Amino acid sequence: AVQPVIGLSPMPRACRLLMMLLLVGLLGACSSVRKDDDSLYTALGGKPGVDAIADRFLYHLAGNERALPLFLNTDIGRFRAQFSTQLCAVAGGPCIYEGDSMAVTHRGMDINRAQFNSVVEDLVSAMEDRQVPVAAQNALLQRLAPLFGEITER
Repeated sequence: AVQPVIGLSPMPRACRLLMMLLLVGLLGACSSVRKDDDSLYTALGGKPGVDAIADRFLYHLAGNERALPLFLNTDIGRFRAQFSTQLCAVAGGPCIYEGDSMAVTHRGMDINRAQFNSVVEDLVSAMEDRQVPVAAQNALLQRLAPLFGEITER
């Protein structure tokens, strides 16, 4: 078991999520993915772990009333494969994401901040289900944060 630093308690999920969402704009300029660093990929459990996160994400997304309408015409099998590949690549794994950019994929969908945030919550829930360490969750969210501007309508 991880022992908290004396005087500090682990950050509650809601606080982590709120901090992440507030920092989305700032992280875009600071975030980079080093292809030679696979420590995040390893912390996520490698390819089996990333695939399991993608599966749990879809499970949570299926109950997300705010975002589910955005996926009505989506080939879920293809989405799952592309999402898993993208997570693998972003985490520094050996995968190469060759799908459309997030700007192209989400063009004209009018995704608002609330819908985006609810999908981020689903991803956090998926990682919690898989018992991904909080530091790895935060690192993955930081690497994904720059996609906010490509996905949402401003």
